[in-house]
Amino acid sequence: MYQKAYGIIETLAPLHVGASAGEETGNLNLIFRDQFTQTGIIPGSSIRGRFRADLRDEQGQDGAKKVDYWYGKEAKTRAESESNAEPVTSEGIVKFEYASLLWIPVYCPNQPVVRVSCPALLNRYRKILNLPKYKFQPHSYAGPLSDRSYLFFNLGFVKLGDRDNKLQKIAMGTADSDEYPLLVVKDTEMSMIHDMALYRQSRVSLDPDQKIAKDKAFFNVEALPEGTVMIFPMALRKTFQSRPVEHNKFLKDSLLTQSKEMYFGGLESVGFGRTSVMVNLLEEQKNDTATK
Repeated sequence: MYQKAYGIIETLAPLHVGASAGEETGNLNLIFRDQFTQTGIIPGSSIRGRFRADLRDEQGQDGAKKVDYWYGKEAKTRAESESNAEPVTSEGIVKFEYASLLWIPVYCPNQPVVRVSCPALLNRYRKILNLPKYKFQPHSYAGPLSDRSYLFFNLGFVKLGDRDNKLQKIAMGTADSDEYPLLVVKDTEMSMIHDMALYRQSRVSLDPDQKIAKDKAFFNVEALPEGTVMIFPMALRKTFQSRPVEHNKFLKDSLLTQSKEMYFGGLESVGFGRTSVMVNLLEEQKNDTATK
């Protein structure tokens, strides 16, 4: 019923997708997090909104028709719906799920940058791509770490396990993946290491007459750091209104036949949210592929 696809997002600047400032959080703008690993995510609605807005803006007068076709028609007011015989809304052809972390760069004093992931996140990647089952071992690694048995992070040491060269095959989106070590940590360790990696910045609005912050105009923001790699699944209907859907046409209309720069989240005007996005269609596979 659906053609499966997936997208890779690599951050080219800090990425903040989350809550706005509020006294209940101590004026800290938090990012959205996965409920199990407590690592940063981009909700599917945010991804859909950016794809939809870019398609409308880049296609000019034809953009609105293409948006209605791929993403469905928006709900109309009661007066508009009563004066128009066309359907009020329609189902979109393209479906989006949330983007989860694949690798996040973490500062390590003796390295100085290590890209880190955990079995839970790597297994989501594996399922999205319909790959065979594979047991990712905590503290396994790949890349230039042969002369070290430990890695030091801000809160302690991690003893390295076995080398796993298969990890470099899933360092997707990173052109320089061979230059940076890759490390798999335990699911229970991922949240703590993830929080060490986050980009944080304080922001303030000054009083026009004094060099002091305006009332309630000081807050902090956290963001995923530059170099983070994320993955999200997509699905496209195979037929629409009894006609087959040309899935490659979606990539052409969205200018996604190759990697494309896109902005996600807030604070775009002050240097946040720039990413590189690539979308790939998955080939049809037999049902037993992932269980071999």
